[in-house]
Amino acid sequence: MSTISSARDIKLVAVGNSRGVRLPRELLRKYGISDVLVLEERSEGILLRGTSGAKLTLDQTFAEMAQAKEDWSDWDGAANDGLGTLKW
Repeated sequence: MSTISSARDIKLVAVGNSRGVRLPRELLRKYGISDVLVLEERSEGILLRGTSGAKLTLDQTFAEMAQAKEDWSDWDGAANDGLGTLKW
């Protein structure tokens, strides 16, 4: 996990009935953030980060999975382990 290289205080601003933050332009540019942020709630606080880009289509996802050449030889054994028949 990376460490924080700098910290700064920023103020919350009123946005209708909510509150927002203003992020410096140089940080937005540095991290490639344009219109959308991902907000993650973590035990140590809130993490804001840029999105990783456009979501892949199913065809793109399957193509990337095929390129990864993962070993799925144990899939049948795992899929047939009987967990699907248990009452949860």
